[in-house]
Amino acid sequence: MPGAFQTTRRSRWSVFSLLWKTAASIVIVTVAIVLLLRWVHPPTSAFMLQQRLSGAVVDYRWTPMDRISPHAALAVIASEDQNFFDHWGFDLKAIADAIQDNRTRRRPRGASTISQQVVKNLFLWSGRSYLRKGIEVYFTLLMELLWPKSRILEVYLNIAEMGNGVFGVEAAAQRFFHKPADRLNRREAATLAAVLPSPRRMAAERPSDYVIRRTWQIIEQMHALGGTGYLKQNSR
Repeated sequence: MPGAFQTTRRSRWSVFSLLWKTAASIVIVTVAIVLLLRWVHPPTSAFMLQQRLSGAVVDYRWTPMDRISPHAALAVIASEDQNFFDHWGFDLKAIADAIQDNRTRRRPRGASTISQQVVKNLFLWSGRSYLRKGIEVYFTLLMELLWPKSRILEVYLNIAEMGNGVFGVEAAAQRFFHKPADRLNRREAATLAAVLPSPRRMAAERPSDYVIRRTWQIIEQMHALGGTGYLKQNSR
């Protein structure tokens, strides 16, 4: 009996040791990847890879922040995440409001922050599951810890899908307005932000009545935030 007990104990310790080493390895690898992407521009993203694997053409042109119109940065904040500079990856008030609203809505609305959307685009697959949500939470907290807000915003503006197969503000500006991203005006930037919730259904080059209304709502929100000076006040 003592021998069997010792064998069982060693077996349990071996399993625990293996799990601990596996978890530690995962943490080390993911921290290294996220830290590397703080400085290295991502060559692609999980969402782009899914598009390519389905046979679709992907238009992706990385552009540094200093070559992107500040109107574009302000528009996505006004549209997607007005508390972007104040939270640590999750907007708890927006989440609570969404839960309340979704009790009476036919189509549930989300409350994802820009940080969460960067994680979804870069690392995750389509669909919903507790595993996917857990990975999203982990990477969001890690990214908020290791990246400045300016980097999160820069990556978002470069990898967000702004049209069917069109990723990033530079590709969208060239495709829909025939100009580089640094020349986007306030209305054009707000139009791109307006289609972000459903870029494969809504079109920036042929905006529907809804997109036009949403564009002007975003412009009003950009003005309420204080215009592009808001970005300078919160740059870090």
